[in-house]
Amino acid sequence: MTSVAETPSRAAALTVVHVPVSDPRVGPLLTELGHEYSTRYGRDAHAEIARYPDEEFTPPRGGLLLLLLERGEPVAGGAFRRYDAATAELKRIWTHSAHRRRGLARRVIAELEHEAGARGYRRIHLTTGPRQPEARGLYLSTGYTPLFDTEADPETIGPLPFEKHLPVTTTPGKATDQ
Repeated sequence: MTSVAETPSRAAALTVVHVPVSDPRVGPLLTELGHEYSTRYGRDAHAEIARYPDEEFTPPRGGLLLLLLERGEPVAGGAFRRYDAATAELKRIWTHSAHRRRGLARRVIAELEHEAGARGYRRIHLTTGPRQPEARGLYLSTGYTPLFDTEADPETIGPLPFEKHLPVTTTPGKATDQ
């Protein structure tokens, strides 16, 4: 079994799948993401990608990894993990280089926020690297509050933290019950 949940997306050609990290469709995400990190930061990024055990992105810890598939191929993805009882942390937001500038990362973020809210999380936390201006712009444009001085040189800050408060849903307590 490779898919925990599979539902058709709003766009006919796109499908959202919830998968474990071991799903072979996750490989392209991690490979290209590692290359991107290595190119931007000048070091091997595999340690950063492997920083959290796979269990951080699966229940019962409250995590999730999802992929956006187009005709069965992964074109975008991302994950969240439990940060604290009320907070999910977004990780590994990614769009395949051949599919950028189509709004897919926005779609991934919206899906992750929806899932986090449905599981009882009230807040999203995330960080992005100082050499990732596209990610910084994405988070600012999708309603995330920067927890750093946006006028400062990002290189002097290090990882750039953001947060977003989620609306209260009708399933309170799920995140804290796990």
